[in-house]
Amino acid sequence: MAVSPVLVIKADEDTVSVRARLYDDYSEHKIVLNSVFTYWWANNMPPALKFLELFDSVIKRTINELMPHKELNLSYDVKANAMLEKASELEITLTSISADNVGFKIEGQVISLKGIRKIDDDFKTHEFSASFNQCIETPDIILEKYASYRADE
Repeated sequence: MAVSPVLVIKADEDTVSVRARLYDDYSEHKIVLNSVFTYWWANNMPPALKFLELFDSVIKRTINELMPHKELNLSYDVKANAMLEKASELEITLTSISADNVGFKIEGQVISLKGIRKIDDDFKTHEFSASFNQCIETPDIILEKYASYRADE
């Protein structure tokens, strides 16, 4: 029986940790929430949308460091208290992830973030729910760098 790689997601009020693990080998990255939200607020960027972009990127990088791959398939459900451009609360539920058709077991599937955007006094919640299915390709030049890095270990 083959052992599946594992993707572990942990969130607290300060950070979101993404760890990919296979046997004793792992790669891990943290998103420091205060830093990224402060930047997005200062630059008038929608934090929910920017967080989803960053989350995809961190998962891709973390898995590539463990297991260089050409194609990452990532599926998750998102709930928010408004359209993503205006949301102040976000819940992400990872449903599946695979790298070059190798499936990952997911631990810590749900991430909840609150207070990600300051809301106006006239803010009205409008439940938002959507499913995202991403297929993210690694450019060949980047894939070669990850593969050579793994070969050097």
